[in-house]
Amino acid sequence: MDGVYLTWLISALTIGVLLMPLVKPPWAKVTVHGFIDFLRRYWLHLAIVLLIYNAKDFLDEIDRILMANTDGMLNMTPWIYAIEGDMALWVQDTFYSDWMTALMTHFYVVGFMVICYVSIFYFAYFDDRYMADRISLTIFWVYVLAIPFYLFFNVHVTGNFIPGMETLAYDHTPEINDWFHRIDPLTNGMPSLHIGFPFAVWLCLLRFDTDGRWKIYRRIVFLYVLLTAFCILYLGIHWFMDIIGGMVVAAIAVSIANKMSGPMWKIFDERTINARLATLLTNPQRAFSVIKSSTKKLFLRYSKPTSKETGALLTIVMIIVAGVITWDLTHQSIPAGGVDAPVGVAAADGWLVTLDDRGDDALLVVHDLSDLNSEIAVVQPIMDSNSTYDIHENILLMANQTHLFLVELSNPDKIITSLEVQSPTKVDIVSNEKFAVLQNGQVTYWSFSGDEVQGPTAPTNDSVILFESDGGRIAMVFASDKDTIHLGIADGQGTISLDINSSVGLDEDQILIDAGYNVDLENATITDVSFSEDKLAATIDINATSRLVLLDTTTGESQIISDPKYAAFDPHLDHGVLMFSAYQNIDPSNASLKYSDREIYIHDISSNLTKPLTADEIDQWAPMVLEDHYLYQQMDEDGEISVEVQEKEPKLQPYASNVLKFGVVLVITLVFINIMQRQREARIVSHHDSEHAS
Repeated sequence: MDGVYLTWLISALTIGVLLMPLVKPPWAKVTVHGFIDFLRRYWLHLAIVLLIYNAKDFLDEIDRILMANTDGMLNMTPWIYAIEGDMALWVQDTFYSDWMTALMTHFYVVGFMVICYVSIFYFAYFDDRYMADRISLTIFWVYVLAIPFYLFFNVHVTGNFIPGMETLAYDHTPEINDWFHRIDPLTNGMPSLHIGFPFAVWLCLLRFDTDGRWKIYRRIVFLYVLLTAFCILYLGIHWFMDIIGGMVVAAIAVSIANKMSGPMWKIFDERTINARLATLLTNPQRAFSVIKSSTKKLFLRYSKPTSKETGALLTIVMIIVAGVITWDLTHQSIPAGGVDAPVGVAAADGWLVTLDDRGDDALLVVHDLSDLNSEIAVVQPIMDSNSTYDIHENILLMANQTHLFLVELSNPDKIITSLEVQSPTKVDIVSNEKFAVLQNGQVTYWSFSGDEVQGPTAPTNDSVILFESDGGRIAMVFASDKDTIHLGIADGQGTISLDINSSVGLDEDQILIDAGYNVDLENATITDVSFSEDKLAATIDINATSRLVLLDTTTGESQIISDPKYAAFDPHLDHGVLMFSAYQNIDPSNASLKYSDREIYIHDISSNLTKPLTADEIDQWAPMVLEDHYLYQQMDEDGEISVEVQEKEPKLQPYASNVLKFGVVLVITLVFINIMQRQREARIVSHHDSEHAS
């Protein structure tokens, strides 16, 4: 548990206990015994609240993946911005101060815990079962009603969208920033649960507290709602529309909770459920008889349905359809066929080339991305797991320790060019007419016809340790200057030097130092490079971790991508997107299963936003971004490695598409039936009322 979160939690519990003498009913007393006894009397009520708390993390992960897999198609933020404009920015600019930011940041978390999770504790402790029944269910329904919006109506926080606005709470300290980014996908704006939960509690108190026993607490909650509305706007988290959405959801939740409170607690009342469980265990025949009788009644009820039953069926159908679609959209990647033990991947738009380890040797497996189940046989030298290869458009370049082949995939049986080489560490197609070979620390350049040509390389008495190209431009790292990028062009010989700044704030470095790691910026080493157009991405080893830096080659400005405390790897930059893999913990070997593996991230250059493509407990690495696809490697729970291919444009599988089509037809039918039933029922009620009046 993070230190900052533990501090907030203890603070919230302490404040909740200290407020007890103030908010309690006039006749109630606070005793030590009560703190123990209320758990026995209200454990199911508390379990509901804990269920919500634990479910949020899981649903947030689904939301992250869904947002990434739909490529922002569910992003409704521009619509909200079109309505509100810079209203939230005005709040932040008008009231901004350092002390206000610090106060509101801590209030944002601690106050929420006090009002939402301590509220049920008050009613349980002082044995107000009527209120506890309704508020626990209300909190549950607030979150349930918010789920569809979070999954299919993504609204970004204002500080990440409105120009000139900052996410003050998220950036208050590195530790707080780290905590927020772990638990919040930053796209769950509408509705605001920071308004929805407390406003629902206030509505319950207003509606159900008929004798005024909770009058003081009701006023406290109301003041909290007002202050929270200001807080979430000021901190750059929520929109004004989010506040309205939270209030609407709260009002609906109170109504639903009130209707289902009776049937719900008739069955799950803590005072009687133990007897029911005892009957089930000691007299199963009687229990079976009761269940059979209840099932029969339910069947008879739905055999002659009213609008209430068809409404319930309609809800069930919509939940099933939404669940199937969500599952399909969060499982968009498919493995490339015929690949058993991939040790490397290269790709160009339309083509996938995988080096598959076959034991004593290796084989290059080629796929057309439109058909991942069919392999293309390509003439190739005898490859091994250390062989190097590259692909550009439909040209495949490959080399073992002694021979190099150049092949056109439209005619995969014919070798265009063959050369003898000496243990090359990298081959690279640098343009439509030229390729490069890195061997013995030097780069040589060759035409597709096999003639040696000129190109940039390392100076005399120096060597190239990294080589990357893009559209005729060359990026190299020399052994004598491991933290500097040297840029050149394929048709020239000279290079220019670009320094990459991997430094961050002292607070971030101090976290690594406190964890026992050595931050060595002076001996930083570039370990991987990728570039496209005027952007270059590089991973830099600073001993303590590996940082991902995005460099603007025109201005020379460097930007740290991802969390600078956690190791990042495998940058691939193209089509306005930077993909990379990264850990989510400083020490993954000692982290929980959730944070011990690498995940794949997508950084959009234009919006400067980073989102996860994967969020699970299996290892993923080596991502690549193509025009229409994302690629990465992963290892499943059984240790099997696969090459995963995912289309950028979300595409439903046949089973999901059929479920959607059938669901739409069924929903339309049930809606029509429900409307007719409601009209008939209203007519009958009206007729009875008129007869009664006469």
